[in-house]
Amino acid sequence: MVVKTLTVNEQLISDREEETILQAAQEAGIHIPTLCHLQGVGDVGARRLCLVEIAGTNKLQPACVTKVAEGMEMQTNSDRLQKYRRTIIEMLFAEGNHICSVCVANGNCELQDLAVEIGMDRVRLHYQYPNRKVDFSHERFGVDHNRCVLCTRCVRVCDEIEGAHTWDMAGRGTNSHVITDLNQPWGTSDTCTSCGKCVNACPTGALFDKGSSIGEMKRNRAKLDFLVTAREKHQWLFIQ
Repeated sequence: MVVKTLTVNEQLISDREEETILQAAQEAGIHIPTLCHLQGVGDVGARRLCLVEIAGTNKLQPACVTKVAEGMEMQTNSDRLQKYRRTIIEMLFAEGNHICSVCVANGNCELQDLAVEIGMDRVRLHYQYPNRKVDFSHERFGVDHNRCVLCTRCVRVCDEIEGAHTWDMAGRGTNSHVITDLNQPWGTSDTCTSCGKCVNACPTGALFDKGSSIGEMKRNRAKLDFLVTAREKHQWLFIQ
């Protein structure tokens, strides 16, 4: 095992060479904001909130997919990064229809938490008010595309943990959206196992349990952690 030594916010830390900057920072107790990152599934760097400043390059790098390197020096909370993160969060609010006061995830939303963390008191951009649908066709769950931030957590958890690959992405640019199967209503999906892993993985109120009222939608990430740990340590029990 090769160990790399790097400096994060003037703090000297060490980690394995296959680890990412985000993993190294988390193990050292250094906070880096994330939205698309979910422990136990692969990272894609979709939302760019985990950007860091690395000495020697003017280009900001996503911590979740950038590997550590010997002698690397970086900042995770500079004024420049704060401005970038606030802009990204404001863009997410302006591009969608996020009205926290009437959302099932109000008080339990990672996007909302990030807005508070970054000190966002208003959105300086023009709201787009897209005409998006809400799909109630599933027997147990619903999907509100107005609140989706395209983090692809649902896609990755369904593919990598459940193995069903019911969810996917379609469209480009502002027309990008998550779909089930070949863009069919969720309730008509032939691949969905109704396991609820995608609902537990969602950071906002986009995926929710039917019957949830304002502020009632809470996530049980412990279930995902258990499944990931059991898979990695081969702890499955097979009944013959």
